Amino acid sequence: QVLLVESGGGLVQPGGSLRLSCVGSGDTVRNYTMSWYRQTPGQERAVLAVMPRPGTAVTYVNSVKGRFTMSRDNVENAVYLQMNILKPEDTAAYFCKATKGNSEYWGQGTQVTVSS
Repeated sequence: QVLLVESGGGLVQPGGSLRLSCVGSGDTVRNYTMSWYRQTPGQERAVLAVMPRPGTAVTYVNSVKGRFTMSRDNVENAVYLQMNILKPEDTAAYFCKATKGNSEYWGQGTQVTVSS
């Protein structure tokens, strides 16, 4: 199984950028379908971007398409979420997930707050 640790969250002004990291250990993340989710209080986690195994394109939800970019670094065994043109409604806890077959693994999350 893979252990995931997210980082990179923080407070940013509207229009700003952040880059979230999700570093894996115990297994290689390229062996998994990797995803980014976010969650606000009282709401379920919502998927933002899905990166299948190498060789296929990333899928984004409409609300982040064109602003967020998911990437993978096989050397660092990590996936990233570059977030640009951030809006107050992007404020949430952000999580990465690794999926393989019927198994899924979550990181602990990192908080992003977009506010002036």
